[in-house]
Amino acid sequence: MNISKNGVDLIKQFEGLKLNAYKCPAGIWTIGWGHTGKDVFKGLKINEKEAQIFLLNDLKIHSSYIKKLTKVPLNQNQFDALVSFEYNIGYSAFKNSTLLKLLNQKKYNLAADEFDKWIYANKKKLNGLINRRKKEKELFLK
Repeated sequence: MNISKNGVDLIKQFEGLKLNAYKCPAGIWTIGWGHTGKDVFKGLKINEKEAQIFLLNDLKIHSSYIKKLTKVPLNQNQFDALVSFEYNIGYSAFKNSTLLKLLNQKKYNLAADEFDKWIYANKKKLNGLINRRKKEKELFLK
């Protein structure tokens, strides 16, 4: 399974396109639609085509993480929601999350409730994360 256009659009909506590197609320250098890594640094500037390439490459990686870590059947909406979620919180946080543990026990509804807990960055509750988690949860439950 691969992320659908619906999932990509969700990520784009909440990440927003930034062509100049910036520090996200968690203090990580970011560019494009939420691209992070050693190749992102202060002063970096890209164009929209480069941002699209970053995103497509990132989504291949993050989709593979979901395939690797989930041990239960997923529908397209669940897969898209999980890729968006993991893309935002990172591999380690997702791998160790109660959401994943519950999901892999086939407790889909309890897993969905876990989205609501991931609304903080640096111990600050963020409206952007509240809105993102609401959309991810809604999509997951479809």
